[in-house]
Amino acid sequence: MVFLRQHAEIDNSNYRRLNRVDVMTAGHELRGLVEVGLVEQHGFGRWTSYSLKVPAEKPVASVVQHEEERILGFVRKHGSINNAECMELLGIKQRRAHYLLRAMVNKGALTPKGERRWTRYWLS
Repeated sequence: MVFLRQHAEIDNSNYRRLNRVDVMTAGHELRGLVEVGLVEQHGFGRWTSYSLKVPAEKPVASVVQHEEERILGFVRKHGSINNAECMELLGIKQRRAHYLLRAMVNKGALTPKGERRWTRYWLS
């Protein structure tokens, strides 16, 4: 799976080399990945290759945008926000809260006041 994330496709030969298995085992395991829907098969016989089947999921950008909207809504309602409140609001860890708040400062959406753990973020 890591190989497929880094490369467009894999064939039986590369699978055998990477996993140190025989032809039959490689074929069986690759077909198993197709059956569970993780990879797609292209071609047949000697020319068969497999590529990663990308599941439909939310793009990361929309998740970040949603989090930022929730932070802005909180600040509009309460006047300001700090790291702890952001963590509780979004159900995230301290590093993620710090990252989001700093990114919003860099975008000009929020203005920090205070230092270190006493920093509060206000609308710009």
